Amino acid sequence: HASWATERSESYERLEFLGDSVLELAISRELYDRYPDFSEGRLAKVRSHVVSRASCAVVARQLALGEQLTERGPDIPDDELHRLAHNRNVLAALLEAALAALFLEHGFAKVERPIVEAFSGRIEYALTSHVDYKTELQEALARRGQSVSYSVLEVEGPPHDRRFRCAAVIDGEQLGVGSGASKKAAEQEAAKETLAALGVETPAA
Repeated sequence: HASWATERSESYERLEFLGDSVLELAISRELYDRYPDFSEGRLAKVRSHVVSRASCAVVARQLALGEQLTERGPDIPDDELHRLAHNRNVLAALLEAALAALFLEHGFAKVERPIVEAFSGRIEYALTSHVDYKTELQEALARRGQSVSYSVLEVEGPPHDRRFRCAAVIDGEQLGVGSGASKKAAEQEAAKETLAALGVETPAA
């Protein structure tokens, strides 16, 4: 990790840069071959979701890369190790760095199929209607240098049948409101409405 390296160039960041392109190429080729009827726009949306930070972090957890990181930081305080090993951005970066290392060692032809297989679940997820709108919104805002917070506007109903109403707030402005049987569901709806208000397209079903 960059915070452990004497020189930043000694960290895995350069590998991360290369691994990002290796991953994009493998997924682009797979989507292009697997879905010949998809338009360029839909292919791009699906790929964007599959190679996103959130998606890479999911695969990194499945491969236990966080645990691998903790084994390589014996002189790092336990609390920092735990924080890094569970940080979404760190996990995603680790995965991309690992893909770059494999590419450099074995070449693209040998790593392409294993990459696609590792991300097959993420491709299926991107093609379903179940989109994590909160993550989509967070990533869209990160590209703009903004962030979102959620607030509960209203809670109705008895304990066994609650109904929540939540708002998504960006720079003090309420851009989306959603309701649901749980706070999480209401926030998802608020995020979905906010994405629409911002004109951000989400992965299509």
